[in-house]
Amino acid sequence: MASTTVNVVRYTALLGGVFYGIAHRRSLQKAHDAEVKHHAIHEREHLIEEAKAAFKRKQESGKDGVVTDPEDPRFDLEKLIAKWEAESQ
Repeated sequence: MASTTVNVVRYTALLGGVFYGIAHRRSLQKAHDAEVKHHAIHEREHLIEEAKAAFKRKQESGKDGVVTDPEDPRFDLEKLIAKWEAESQ
């Protein structure tokens, strides 16, 4: 049978480990939450920049009616070449 001192040391170590685990888990969770928030903010900024670029392309293409983006389904190479020829003269 274990003595009282040994039992006190055992339970003290057990409780210390449990409280350390709780504190460690909280710090890890706090760091993870901060990283998720940081990622969400930067993702939103990236989406806003993409939207601004798309809007700018749309506004520029609307000025003369010629679509210069080859990824756009309305892109017409002949109209673009004609526009470049007109600008160069």
